[in-house]
Amino acid sequence: MSTKDYLEKDYYAVLGVPKTATADEIKKAYRKLARQYHPDTNQGDATKETKFKEVSEAYDVLSDSKRRKEYDEARTLFGSGVGAQRAGGGGGFPFDFGDLFGGTAGQSTGGTGERLGDLFGGLFNRGGATRTTTTSRPRRGQDIESEVTLTFTEAVEGTTVSLRLTSSAACTACSGTGAKAGTTPRVCPTCEGTGAASRNLGNFAFSEPCRDCKGRGLIVDVPCPVCEGSGRAKSTRTIQARIPAGVADGQRVRLKGKGAPGENAGPAGDLYIQTHVKTHPVFGRSGDNLTITVPVTFTEAALGAEIKVPILKGMPVTLRIPPGTPNGRTFRVRGRGTARKDGTKGDLLASVEVTVPKTLDDKSRELLSEFNTATAGEDPRAELIQRARSE
Repeated sequence: MSTKDYLEKDYYAVLGVPKTATADEIKKAYRKLARQYHPDTNQGDATKETKFKEVSEAYDVLSDSKRRKEYDEARTLFGSGVGAQRAGGGGGFPFDFGDLFGGTAGQSTGGTGERLGDLFGGLFNRGGATRTTTTSRPRRGQDIESEVTLTFTEAVEGTTVSLRLTSSAACTACSGTGAKAGTTPRVCPTCEGTGAASRNLGNFAFSEPCRDCKGRGLIVDVPCPVCEGSGRAKSTRTIQARIPAGVADGQRVRLKGKGAPGENAGPAGDLYIQTHVKTHPVFGRSGDNLTITVPVTFTEAALGAEIKVPILKGMPVTLRIPPGTPNGRTFRVRGRGTARKDGTKGDLLASVEVTVPKTLDDKSRELLSEFNTATAGEDPRAELIQRARSE
């Protein structure tokens, strides 16, 4: 029976007994279920035949005191009921035991996400065979965080920036061996170079990193003075990073493979760039759209007009203002906004703001007085006052 079976199958639930059930209670439950699902009394019923096999398998384990003890210890170590709820219920571990005990080893992230199957390999020490691992496997480099400040135009159109990054890399003085120049590390005699040691816990053999070599598989007698025997050192480099068009203030940009170099030919980590965008004296942002406030005169708003509206890095466009345009009305200029991921662009949202002249000459004052007299019968606040009284 496989390790996966021990962890994923709840044999107590199959027999319908508690974990504290006695041998007699287990036997009684088995006999009842065996009579209920036996193939001889359910000929042609594949479902009950399968159920009979499950009941028999559960009884085969729980009726043997040694096997039952081993089964209980395994489930206690990983948390009871872990297999039964891996598909989305509460409790248990949030990973697939298919990945834990079989399949392809996953990539670790920054050296912390190593495959648990390798860490706990040899857990079930059957027949005296144990499983050890080697630390010479490729290891993914660490992710790096950086920041950059962009102008408004650079954020909208995209740009390439130079970044000076500091990260961990193989020590150049010892070429990553950790040993002083002219010397070489020796194979760890404790783990024989595997980097792992097996510790017996009764029915289990627990694999853990070797304490003498700290999982490296090598012993450094004369450490490198630069990295002090770790084989890693700080490395500084300058890269050209492309910031895509349309990034917003505070957005985090991921550049895959631009982080710290990996170990043992492992892939490099990722670079995450936190963007800070300066404000623009004229334009603003609303998602993928640019915004602008355009001043218009009273007569332009009242009579209608064609006005010039600036765009970001380009010649102004002509916007037609219809007669009777109210203050604050927003007009849309298609395709003059920020770039989207699909290659299209947002729009420019132009809001008009009616300006009032600060000073008037005698002629202008006379004309406005005549206009005020001609429109005196219209009270723009009458409807507002009526609605306020209706409550």
